[in-house]
Amino acid sequence: MTAFGALALVVACVGLYGVLAYSVEQRRRELGIRLALGAAPRSVQRLVLGEGLKLTTLGIAGGLAGGVALTRVLETLLYEVSPNDPAVLVGVAALLLTIATAACYLPARRATRVDPAIVLRDQ
Repeated sequence: MTAFGALALVVACVGLYGVLAYSVEQRRRELGIRLALGAAPRSVQRLVLGEGLKLTTLGIAGGLAGGVALTRVLETLLYEVSPNDPAVLVGVAALLLTIATAACYLPARRATRVDPAIVLRDQ
């Protein structure tokens, strides 16, 4: 179960990184225009991080809701452990949020390094 959980965590973070990296690449022109008009790189970074954390929060909420809804099935698989253990649920959610923040950081940092002159020259 631990190996399966760790694998699911890795797949979720790689998927989130891939989605965000693709999103940053698709929005390269928009981000370049924002920077050309005077947006601070920190605000562009917050924009991209916020997008990733919004996706992560929705995923965590859906996962927690699904996990709590399926407690009847989980009870048959667990031995002397409550399927609705709040410490475990909060701990896993916090771990996933922390790792997802790190996965969102690289595309966010890449978004701040967009050169507005090159992006505007492309069109």
